[in-house]
Amino acid sequence: MSMNQVYSIHSDFYYVKCGNSILECKLREVLKKRKTQVCTGDFVELEGNIIKSTLERKNFLKRPSVANIDKVAVVSALKEPELDFTQLDRYLTFFKYHNIPAILCFNKEDLNDDTHLKGKIEEIYKLLGYGIFFTSARLGIGIEEFQKSIKGQTVVLAGQSGVGKSSILNAIHPSFNLKTSEVSQKHGRGVHTTRHCEIIEFNDIKIVDTPGFSQLRFDFLMPRELDGFFNDIKKYKENCKFSDCLHDESQNAASCAVIKNMENIHSSRYESYLTFLSETKEHKAKVTYNGTKVESKVKSSGGQLRVKINNKKRADARNTTNQKIKKELDR
Repeated sequence: MSMNQVYSIHSDFYYVKCGNSILECKLREVLKKRKTQVCTGDFVELEGNIIKSTLERKNFLKRPSVANIDKVAVVSALKEPELDFTQLDRYLTFFKYHNIPAILCFNKEDLNDDTHLKGKIEEIYKLLGYGIFFTSARLGIGIEEFQKSIKGQTVVLAGQSGVGKSSILNAIHPSFNLKTSEVSQKHGRGVHTTRHCEIIEFNDIKIVDTPGFSQLRFDFLMPRELDGFFNDIKKYKENCKFSDCLHDESQNAASCAVIKNMENIHSSRYESYLTFLSETKEHKAKVTYNGTKVESKVKSSGGQLRVKINNKKRADARNTTNQKIKKELDR
C-alpha cells in the first residue's frame, strides 16, 4: 500500500504525508472532472505534487469526511457540560453502524461531584464491552492510560463541543497548543474550536481532530434495522413472537422478548433506543410519502405506465387531429 496519506485539506490544497515530509498537493484534473472525493485519511498515489489516484478505503465517515480509521474515542465530560447518555449512545450507535470500534473517555473527572455517576457508567458500558477511561486533562489524570490504549492506531476523537477533546490532545502532547473553549453558561455547551479535519501524529499515534458530529440523526435507517446496533436489545430479538417487532411501548411481554427482559436492559439505553426509533419512523414515513408522490406522477395507458405531463395542454384525439387537417386542406 502507498504510504502517502492526506493529513489535512484547505481549499483546493491537499497536505500529504510522504515519508518524513508534508507535501502541498493538487488534485489531478481528471479526478476533478470525475468528482472524485478525496478526504483526510485517504491513501493516495502521487506524481510529483499531483494526486493521480486514491486507494481503496478501509472505512469512511461522511460528516466530517474521514477515511481509514482504526478506532474512535468518544469523549464526554462528567460535568460542564453534564453527561448526556442519549448523546453518548447516539455516537456509539453511529460508529457501530459504520463498523468502527469505539472506546469511551470521560473527561473533567476533577469537576465530578456525583459519587454514583462513574459506577453507573461502568454498569452500563463495561457490560457492553467498551474500554472506559476517566481523565482530567487539566490535572493529567488518566492521560497516560488513555494514550497507551490508542498507540499505533489512527484514532478519531468524537464528542460534543466543550467536553475537552483539544485539552486532552494538549495534555498528551503540550507542543500541539490547540485552541480550547469554555462552556457557555447560557447553553451549557462549548463552541467548536476545530474548524477542519486534520491528522496529528506523535509517538506512533495518529489522532484525527475533527469539527465534530453534533448533528447526528438516524434519518438514514429503517425502523427494523435499528435493533441490530444495540447489542443489549439484539440478543433478545430472536425470541420475539413477530419478526417485525420494534420492541416499543406498543408491545407486551407476551409477544416481545425485549419487553419481557427489560430488567436486563438499562433504562437509559432503552430510552435512547426509543428516541432513535422515532427518528427512523420519521425517515420511513418520508420515504413512503415520496414513493407515493412518485407513483402519482405516472398513469396507466394501454396496460403500460406512462409519465404524466404537468402544466401542458392535453394532446388532441386522433379524430380531432384529422378534422383539423381536413379543414386546412379545404381552405
